[in-house]
Amino acid sequence: MTGTQHSSGASGSDRGLARLTTLRLGGPARAVVECRTTDDLLGAVADLDARGEPVLVIAGGSNLVIGDAGFDGTAVVIATTGVEYGEQDGRPYVTALAGTDWDALVAETVDAGFGGLECLSGIPGAAGTTPVQNVGAYGVEVADMLRSVRLVDRHTGEVSWVTPDSLALGYRTSVLKGHDRHLVVAVSFWLRPDGTSAPIRYRELARALRTHEGGTARADEVRDHVLALRAGKGMVLDAADHDTWSAGSFFTNPIIAEDDADAVLARIADRVGGDVTIPRYPATGGVKLSAGWLIERAGFTRGFPGDEAPARLSTKHTLALTNRGTATTADLLALAGRVRDGVRDAFGVHLVPEPVLVNCRLPR
Repeated sequence: MTGTQHSSGASGSDRGLARLTTLRLGGPARAVVECRTTDDLLGAVADLDARGEPVLVIAGGSNLVIGDAGFDGTAVVIATTGVEYGEQDGRPYVTALAGTDWDALVAETVDAGFGGLECLSGIPGAAGTTPVQNVGAYGVEVADMLRSVRLVDRHTGEVSWVTPDSLALGYRTSVLKGHDRHLVVAVSFWLRPDGTSAPIRYRELARALRTHEGGTARADEVRDHVLALRAGKGMVLDAADHDTWSAGSFFTNPIIAEDDADAVLARIADRVGGDVTIPRYPATGGVKLSAGWLIERAGFTRGFPGDEAPARLSTKHTLALTNRGTATTADLLALAGRVRDGVRDAFGVHLVPEPVLVNCRLPR
């Protein structure tokens, strides 16, 4: 088998998957294969598929919750790195191999004098994972700048570049999410040539930059402010800060169907008080609400349920569920279930987990 392999006879720490996730949770795999080249990655996955071996692909591990029992198969770690720049019809772009650290890629494009990706600074994980769930932050989504994705079809072995319109990119989703037939091996993004940012659409960021919504700024300045805002919410990885031992935002912001919106908003207003402004945003097919705001108004404060709990809400941001160093995946999911049920009982709104759950699930 290609790649660097930790076989089934390796130590538990070698096969442990917790070290490969930002939550630092999860049991062992039967084997772990690390692939540093695209050829190794394609060869390893093809070999495992041919043998009928279950495969768990890990790239960055920032949006992954793995059960305490681990994974009964082989974990393939995408460690391919490499960045190239190009130009098409006078428009610059950057292409990165799937295992390239995402924030390092954003930093490199900004340092090279380009704009476009700066609002996505500080997001942990690998470049190849970003189109899978259409990663977004501070008013920008991957879909806004995505040029193409290189995929391998694990059923046929075909490797091809596809354009964004074939991926059904939506709010934190795509045709790639929740399916394992296609494997991302590289991604390409359009860039802004003049070092200016994408239009600033997020009010908090606009205020920090002292500009108006819809305006632009220097990409490096925007990146600095985004990193500062994220750090203040515990959303920039720091091994010494347990608030960052998370999978980022654990729940997606719920989208309420247009026909149900008035009733849901009335129920929320009745609970929190009619004079309170309920954060809401237009969304395809309905109204998007703030999951973090709902969690807090349902009674779940920062740091819930308290200092002694092994899994807690972040002390900086209620949308992040964190491992305080001794948690199990079961602890984390029990907390997630309490939060989900509390928001449902208070407001009739159902929260959906954003991370991929492997060999585990929230309590029913």
